[in-house]
Amino acid sequence: VGVAEHVRPAVVHLGTIQRAKRQRGPSVPPGTDDPFFRDFFNQFFGSEGPAPPGAEYRLPGLGSGVIIDKRGLVLTNFHVVKGADAIIIRLSDKREYRGQVLGTDPKTDLALVRFPPDQHALTVATLGNSDALRVGEWAIAIGNPFGLDQTVTVGVISATGRSDVGIATYENFIQTDASINPGNSGGPLVNLKGEVIGINTAIVAAGQGIGFAIPINMVKRVVDQLVDKGKVVRGWIGVSLQPLSPDLAQSLGLDGTQGAVVGSTMAGSPASQAGLQQGDVILSYNRTPVDDYRHVQRLVAETVVGKTVTLEVLRKKQKVQVSLTIAEVPDTSPRRPSGLPKG
Repeated sequence: VGVAEHVRPAVVHLGTIQRAKRQRGPSVPPGTDDPFFRDFFNQFFGSEGPAPPGAEYRLPGLGSGVIIDKRGLVLTNFHVVKGADAIIIRLSDKREYRGQVLGTDPKTDLALVRFPPDQHALTVATLGNSDALRVGEWAIAIGNPFGLDQTVTVGVISATGRSDVGIATYENFIQTDASINPGNSGGPLVNLKGEVIGINTAIVAAGQGIGFAIPINMVKRVVDQLVDKGKVVRGWIGVSLQPLSPDLAQSLGLDGTQGAVVGSTMAGSPASQAGLQQGDVILSYNRTPVDDYRHVQRLVAETVVGKTVTLEVLRKKQKVQVSLTIAEVPDTSPRRPSGLPKG
């Protein structure tokens, strides 16, 4: 109870309006049928009554967010504010503010929204350390599911490091059975110390008790860049990667399938210039053992551009060291050879 009371004032209700043209007039989606949206809609955009075919009208949406800075910075999901023409932030004490998107990162489904705080003090959430999470420990989700403000649900950490969910480009999700529903997106997942350990982002519609949150340590790296630049600059080495199959690992004399196989390198890329070859198996990245190809993607993306790193590579059953300098992801990357994931 104390944990929820401590964190709830930092959790906000995010209402969005998006202009759209459709064949039928506007209708309020499930979970947004509350006075806040009707007042917001009518106040700023006129009546919500039926519109003639082809007429422009506004679609309401909702989500959650968490205040992370006393300057009025709110962390939420990118998909909550994507395409929004107006954002209204409602605090736990019912104060309302117009919000403005400060920066977004679609590849991790994160966004930073700013509102001008008045003379009233804001409650700022404390950010924890998601790397220290243990499976089975308690987790608390706070948000606005179906427009029900400040809803608190409790569960446990079911798993960490989930990376094959298909929601974002860079995935390293916390899995929890704390109840997460539409409208919870962007709200915090907290531990028993009241620290934010993740940002709730998705559920498995066909299942029960399966929700996902972006780990807060990944969030911190993204937020720092969004505040400074309004965007995220990621590292790139220009290589396509493949999973290390059990059969291939056995043929190479490896004990397990930890590693990533080089499928090809892109001409002129750091990987090509460093001499990485097709068939090389990346075993470690700057002394960090590699789990799989997705792990390599994340490690590369999170490395500062211009930094020189060392890869331990298995080549023709011999371990070799390959040094290369991280470049910035090009605006227009070459197409992926054979549709393989790239890093």
